[in-house]
Amino acid sequence: MKFKGAIFDLDGTLLDSMGVWERVDREFLAKRGYEVPDDYGITIAPMGFHGAAEYTIRRFGLAERAEDILREWNEMARKEYAETVGLKPNAGRYLRYLAGKGVRLAVATASHEELFLPALKHHEILDLFGAIVTVYEVKRGKGFPDVYEKAAERIGLVPGDCVVFEDIYAGVKGARDGGFQVIGVYDAMSAGDEEKIRGLAGEYITDFAQLMEN
Repeated sequence: MKFKGAIFDLDGTLLDSMGVWERVDREFLAKRGYEVPDDYGITIAPMGFHGAAEYTIRRFGLAERAEDILREWNEMARKEYAETVGLKPNAGRYLRYLAGKGVRLAVATASHEELFLPALKHHEILDLFGAIVTVYEVKRGKGFPDVYEKAAERIGLVPGDCVVFEDIYAGVKGARDGGFQVIGVYDAMSAGDEEKIRGLAGEYITDFAQLMEN
């Protein structure tokens, strides 16, 4: 697979953070008398925080504002992102490996800056990226190419010259629909979609070291 640019999702792809959100979901809904439905996490993953909050209000009939839910989620997650969220296996090594080869790097995420920026700084990888784009800057979420197209544009490349790294099926499909090469990354939360992801992605990995072996 040849490419001039590499565009990375964060949660579940570079950052081993999905356990944080499983705890947030569990505690948030438990306070309101609900258990977490099996499909909840994977359903909200491509939406971005505001879309996820609005979906949560509709699904559980909550008499709350999306802004208040977002504030509560962020407060629950902020400390863990800044101090304890780790990288996926060999992610930091791989980013430096690509940067050393002159590959242009970008982020395309559905997360908020106040969460992911401290994590990227903590792991000393923030400066490796030429662009960081969130779904809040485009019209549609991770099921569509928009955020990946914006990231490619920001690093001065076209989709066909870039590879997208994603852990969720909606992201893999959105990137493929935009003409990007795609590498699927294993994450426990999206393990149920592994077969579908493998069917669309050019490669599928469980450890970034797999891409540095040759």
